Amino acid sequence: MPRAKRIPRVVIDTNLVLSALVFAQGRLAPLRLAWQGAHCQPLLSGVTAAELIRVLAYPKFKLTTEEQLELLADYLPYCTTLHMPDRLPATPDCRDKFDLPFLQLAVAGKADCLVSGDQDLLSLAGKFVCPIITAEQFMKGLGL
Repeated sequence: MPRAKRIPRVVIDTNLVLSALVFAQGRLAPLRLAWQGAHCQPLLSGVTAAELIRVLAYPKFKLTTEEQLELLADYLPYCTTLHMPDRLPATPDCRDKFDLPFLQLAVAGKADCLVSGDQDLLSLAGKFVCPIITAEQFMKGLGL
């Protein structure tokens, strides 16, 4: 009997999650289908979840509170939330301090990859404990 394929544990940066949620017919629609179809296991921390909640409330998106909650309901139930250790894991130097929680989450959560469109994060590819890849690379790797 063949062994079940392990679902990859991934950290997805806020901008990609946001795009996949807000623009349901956009280029990142397959990313949303990936987490909803259990093709990947997104990891969250309190800090990364709070950032998503904060960004969904940006006036430029013109989302009502109900719409924000509906979008969160299309993501949060599919995520594994990690309690981050008191002593956060070491990460490479990053130009943007707001990217640190994603790097720390990837280390603490033993992520298979960190999926990002952020050039500050992508510039660390090859210098980090797990691959840092674009959404396109990730979706291609999943066959989506």
